Amino acid sequence: MGINGIGTAGYSLTGYTVRKTGRSAKSGAVGFMETVEEKMAQGRAADQDEKAFEMVGRGAPQDVKDVWMEAAKEVNANGMGIRGNGMMSHISQMMVQRLNKMLKAETDNIDILGNTVESAIQATKQALYDLEHPVVYTPRSIEVQQARIKEGEFYREFLEKLEKL
Repeated sequence: MGINGIGTAGYSLTGYTVRKTGRSAKSGAVGFMETVEEKMAQGRAADQDEKAFEMVGRGAPQDVKDVWMEAAKEVNANGMGIRGNGMMSHISQMMVQRLNKMLKAETDNIDILGNTVESAIQATKQALYDLEHPVVYTPRSIEVQQARIKEGEFYREFLEKLEKL
C-alpha cells in the first residue's frame, strides 16, 4: 500500500513510473491502455453523434443517417454541438430550430431533418444560413467561436454528402 506517493518499502514511486514511461516513449510503443482509451473515446463520440442525430432526424431515411455519421466522423463535430463526453459545446442552429418548433407547440414532430433527403437538405441549408447570418450580434468566448466554426464545417460536409445522394 502506498501513501502520498510512497511505496510499501518507503521508496518514492515517481522515479519508477518516469523511467518506465521514458523507456516506452523511446521505443515508440503505444501502450495497451492508451489504445483502449482511444478506442473508447471514439466509441463515445460515435454514440454522441448518433444521439445528436436522433434529436433532429428520428424519421429521416437511413441514407441521411449514414451521411450524418460520416460527416460527424470526418469533421469531428455534429450538428447539435454535442461533444464526445455528452456535454454541449454551445447552442447549435439545429438546436435553435428544434426549440423553435417546441415553442410553437409542435412537440409531436420535432424532427428537424424531416423524412426525405430533400427536407434534410433544406433544414441543413437553413441552419448554415442562420449560422452565417446571425440576427443579433452576441459576444462569444473563444471556445464557442471555435465550436461554431466546427458546426459550420459539419453543415457544409453534411450538405455536400446529402446533395450526392
